[in-house]
Amino acid sequence: MKPYRYIIFLAGAGAFFSSCNNFLEPYPAAIRSEDYLWENQATVQGLVHKCYDWMQTNYNNNEGAYLDCATDNAVRTSRTEAISRFANGTLSTSDNPFETYWERDYNAIRNLNIFLKDDRGYNTRFLLNDHHNELLQNRLKGEAFALRAWFQWDLLQKFGGRATNGELLGFPILLEPVDIGEVLERNIDFHRNTYEECVMRIVADCDSAYKYLPIAHRDFLVTDSDDAFVLGGQNWGRMDGITTVAIKSQVYLTWASPRFNPEGDISRWEKAARFAKEVIDFKLQVDGSVPGGFDPMNHVNWFDPNNPEIVFASRYNDNSDAMEKMFWPGGFQGDGTMGATQELVDAFPMADGYPVGESPNYPYDPQNPYANRDPRFYSVIFYNDRTVTVGNATPRASYTFENWIGGKDAAGVSSSNSLTNYHIKKFVFTGLDWSENNPNKQPHSKFFIRWAHMCLTFAEAANHVVGPTGTIDGLSPKEAIGYLRSRTTYDEETGLVNDPYLDKIAMEGREAFDAFVRNERRIETCFEGMRFFDLRRWTTTLGELNRAVHGATIVRNSDGTFTYDLQTEVDNRSFTSAYLPIPYREVRGVNGLLQNEGWDNWQ
Repeated sequence: MKPYRYIIFLAGAGAFFSSCNNFLEPYPAAIRSEDYLWENQATVQGLVHKCYDWMQTNYNNNEGAYLDCATDNAVRTSRTEAISRFANGTLSTSDNPFETYWERDYNAIRNLNIFLKDDRGYNTRFLLNDHHNELLQNRLKGEAFALRAWFQWDLLQKFGGRATNGELLGFPILLEPVDIGEVLERNIDFHRNTYEECVMRIVADCDSAYKYLPIAHRDFLVTDSDDAFVLGGQNWGRMDGITTVAIKSQVYLTWASPRFNPEGDISRWEKAARFAKEVIDFKLQVDGSVPGGFDPMNHVNWFDPNNPEIVFASRYNDNSDAMEKMFWPGGFQGDGTMGATQELVDAFPMADGYPVGESPNYPYDPQNPYANRDPRFYSVIFYNDRTVTVGNATPRASYTFENWIGGKDAAGVSSSNSLTNYHIKKFVFTGLDWSENNPNKQPHSKFFIRWAHMCLTFAEAANHVVGPTGTIDGLSPKEAIGYLRSRTTYDEETGLVNDPYLDKIAMEGREAFDAFVRNERRIETCFEGMRFFDLRRWTTTLGELNRAVHGATIVRNSDGTFTYDLQTEVDNRSFTSAYLPIPYREVRGVNGLLQNEGWDNWQ
């Protein structure tokens, strides 16, 4: 028997009887027996409901914006943070920032397996009315399958990879609520399933969930007003049928990508495209069919937890200033915990949609680098000499960024300033000013899956199947990207209405369009925690990941002008593996659990 505590299993009844957020039904805050669990319908529902409580509710974590600091998008200001050491290749087994996600996912899966085993949760009597009870039973069973797919997908995306035996492996698939005592007594082996087996398991759970769930939690989809007692918009934020389709599109997109598809199986790309198109059609034809519903031209409102852009999102934190604290520099009472790289800044096109240095209408001037840029740029990045209107009072105050050497917002002036001399505007509510008597703090949540993600998934996958202008189910990759480039920005500014570069690049073929889509994905999803996994699924060698990242060095001249050096190296990426490590304690304590390649000291 090995002297390790296994975090793969949720030991003890107390682990799933903790208090729950008000977003969910009450969850008994006491340690109870298993008999108590099955004798009380509220605790049976709690097995499912608790799983939502394990999901992140914002982007200020290592699954969100901070994960971009292990890519070419951003740099963490603190060099001692685990994500910085991970990016620099100095992470130790004792401070793995990803270990907690392995534990969380398996805790959730165990809850769901308890509910699903022998249909015991499904067969629980929840309501007196037979019809409403059946509706609730179906919804809970569907949620259980969907949530298990969600947490399994999280395990696969984070920990799936080529193991030390050379095989592409996923995670140990557990469909039974395994008790830790049984593991210790019987010394059970738990091997990682193959990557393909994990994909098929997730897809199967999505398909099972779809059979039981309503297509979406919307009041206008409830035909019998009496059924609104258990259905409809009150369940917004829970798993629904269209979310399971979106999950499948994401799973297939990764499985189709070069690192995980060495055989080049084109059918995986096609499935990713068709599932994404199903979600796109739903948003346009169903969510877009009602007044105030989804409009693809409208902007993303990060402070609206009911934004029609959302396919699936977390519950929200009301009156939150977490993102503002995280991104504003010390000069505006922020923490400046990370900054955008020059590489990301350069990824934003010019005002006519052409890449930097290629525009026939807007020549790029490296000494005036922020002029005439794609309107999306201004809604994402704070840069030197930019003035921002802030607060909610009348008149509103203003803040001007001073990122030049010696300026209040420059790197090195304060530990709360970005190292790259760029700060981040995305997710920031500029109506907040902490100096006001009643600072205006807005709701924040995490938009796990949204309209833009589905357009990007479709464009990338369909391009591999039919090229930029071919169609799948009536939509072309070019049209899907056109939705995103032309829509209103986060700041409610007009997007790229005239887009000659989109026409041009679509005529250059699949390879050129694929690179273009990858850049669009980078722009659209920056700081959402997605690029880390995108880079890994797109690349096949470590050399493509291990590169220096840069920032700006800015000198303020005596006449008030500025001189820019945009080639200042700020940090290096030095990964030993393209994959995250299986938690060290798990590899050491669970028989048969293979580590991913590149983590030789973690076995």
